[in-house]
Amino acid sequence: MAPKSSATGRERTTIEEDDVLQAIILADSFNKRFSPLTQHKPRCLLPVCNAPLLDWTFESLALAGVQEIFVVCRSHAELVKAVIKNSKWSKPSTGLKIVPIVTAKETFSPGDAMRDIYTHGIITSDFVLVTGDLTNKDAIMTMVVKESGARHRTRSRAESAVFVVDPKTSECLYYEAVMGYPPKKNDLIDCSIDVCSVEVPSLFQDNFDYGDLRRDFVHGVLMSDLLMKNIHCYIAKDGYAARVKDTRSYDAISKDILSRWTFPLVPDDNHPGGHSYEHIRGNKYIAKDNTVALSRTCKIGNNTLIGSQCLISDNAQILSSVLGQRCTIGAGSVIRNSYLFDEVVVGPNCAIEYSILAAGVQVKDGSRIEKGCLVADGVVIGPQARLKPFERLSRRLLEKKHDHEQEEDGGEENEGEGEEGDEDEDDEESEDDDENQDPEALKRLGPGSNAVIWPQPSINEDEEIDEVEHPTNLRLMRLGIISSLTNDLPPHRKYCTGDDTSDLYLSDAGSETSESDSDDDDHFDDSDPSSSVTSLPLADTSNLVQQADEAAFIEFQHEVELSLDRAFAEGHSVDNASVELKTLRMAHNVPLRRVREAVVAAIVNQIKIVEGGGPAQRQEIAAVVSRWGALIDKIGGVDATETIEVLQECCASSERLPLFGQILAALYQEDVVEEDDIRAWHKKPQSCGDDQKSATLQNNFKKCWNAGAFMIKQFDEQESDEESDEEDTATSAPSTRTTTTTQRESSEESDDEAEESEEDGVGSDEASENESE
Repeated sequence: MAPKSSATGRERTTIEEDDVLQAIILADSFNKRFSPLTQHKPRCLLPVCNAPLLDWTFESLALAGVQEIFVVCRSHAELVKAVIKNSKWSKPSTGLKIVPIVTAKETFSPGDAMRDIYTHGIITSDFVLVTGDLTNKDAIMTMVVKESGARHRTRSRAESAVFVVDPKTSECLYYEAVMGYPPKKNDLIDCSIDVCSVEVPSLFQDNFDYGDLRRDFVHGVLMSDLLMKNIHCYIAKDGYAARVKDTRSYDAISKDILSRWTFPLVPDDNHPGGHSYEHIRGNKYIAKDNTVALSRTCKIGNNTLIGSQCLISDNAQILSSVLGQRCTIGAGSVIRNSYLFDEVVVGPNCAIEYSILAAGVQVKDGSRIEKGCLVADGVVIGPQARLKPFERLSRRLLEKKHDHEQEEDGGEENEGEGEEGDEDEDDEESEDDDENQDPEALKRLGPGSNAVIWPQPSINEDEEIDEVEHPTNLRLMRLGIISSLTNDLPPHRKYCTGDDTSDLYLSDAGSETSESDSDDDDHFDDSDPSSSVTSLPLADTSNLVQQADEAAFIEFQHEVELSLDRAFAEGHSVDNASVELKTLRMAHNVPLRRVREAVVAAIVNQIKIVEGGGPAQRQEIAAVVSRWGALIDKIGGVDATETIEVLQECCASSERLPLFGQILAALYQEDVVEEDDIRAWHKKPQSCGDDQKSATLQNNFKKCWNAGAFMIKQFDEQESDEESDEEDTATSAPSTRTTTTTQRESSEESDDEAEESEEDGVGSDEASENESE
């Protein structure tokens, strides 16, 4: 007789019905990084590529197999409920149950929210805290982290972490939060996705000092000898996962969506907002409903999305930007790396870069909005307005109160929204008090403007402040900052997008970053932010088109760097990496040499500098070149002489100058360049560097040229030895053996000479002088 089952059929059905995968979304941000955009709506409802961030989260969770979602919110709860009610995921046919949970007004941190979740008793099994596996009964959480390149744009410069993970069990042995300032080493990207056991909310309830999920809860559990609980890490090598933490990550994730790194969640397929877009070469997305009016002379750049019913006038340029629905762009205006929400109107001859403009904003004729600006709903500025970098604008307090009273008089539709919403993210009404405005500053906003300027974040010495929200650290979270990790790149590979924060990256024993080696000493100052080399000037408007073209090329360089960083980190094949580079080249229509410059520079920077050099350094170079050297020719248009020229330019302007000769030798060994190519490069007058404007570059080019001369000398000696071998072979066999032995000894002496010359610099000056004579 077969053994009895442990559960009857009815019991099994009940178990299966109860065993649903639950998820919790913390809809509140508990910070003010997006202010004033979040004065009247929570961050989770801000549009990302024209769909609310909350809808992107629903889409991702549904693809992961989640069946029940609890949305925990405190501020603007009515708005969140309305979005959930109107979402396609609320329909019974989707098989997804979404329940909004309004928490108490005393909820001021993620820890408070978790305690409130415990009080509600809604969690019945393991749940996703906005996919990984639990490995044993004592593991209460699995954190999802993502591998990435060091310069990946979604990697936070301000708030990161160090994870110590057991490679066999994936158990997290140690966790430490890392702030951007002061600088320290960072590790994996924290995706802020956790798979939690049912015990997690109760641990928050038992420990009221747990406020932050990582710095308090994870660190506290791992350091506790009493809890005896484990936390694991799931290192995601494929797929895409990232969190919109601040305006900088908002920009990075939007760019990733437009670049199709988030496939299958892309604008032209599975768009969470239900919009329909046509995908055009160069990652341009235009609404499919035939309501977009584009002037014949306007320019739509790559990585751009334009919503329905938009009007783009003559000679206007939209570059790497997102336009919401019903936007109007005046003639001759340039919109670059910016995000315009619905119904934004931009007048003629305006310039907007690296900024976010909320719904209903009006920018009148001839206005300039510099990098990093945030402009709240309904603000009117101009004509001839001038916004300084990183300024934040909102409507005047009296006007907002008047509009709010009209909304309350309009009915019960928004009842309770204002009181609760104003209290949360924004006790900020006091920050933009009309009485505290500088009259001279308001004049810059143009006549008839209804805006006020928010003060820059300041430090109160008597007030305790979260290290993450420290004003200095917040600078690293803003849209328009320059990645500090570009400071160690040569000048021709640096991309500038705003505040370079170079004054924050001080020398630190545990830091991977260093002070900028740039010749200029233009550090950032909160009172007078310095403009980047690619910023649109406030005074001169005659070269907007030229600047926009240059900015588009810099954007291409950045895309190539990100593509190669990902290829290096994820171990792509050379063929796959070359296909992606060819696609980028066609999309941006740039010369092949520019692609070669980016590829050579990426490979060179992939080579680690070994202290002491010698054989270990040569092995490192050989390993990288043998793995990726073939990529240089795979991109098309094989030109070995040009490859050496590009290598010389790259090494001459970077700290890898002493490695030029060794890298060139490795490329020769891998047949990427031939002897004739080296000789042809060496004969060119510009290879000596005499045409370089900088004395430093002239000297560095000369060193590379000397290293080439040393290799050519070796080629000549080898040819001479071969000729001697042929003569000796014709004479007698014994003498051949002697000659071979002599040749081997000569070769060893040549290697020793080469090593000595590498220790001195790049090559032997004396050898090159003899060669030139």
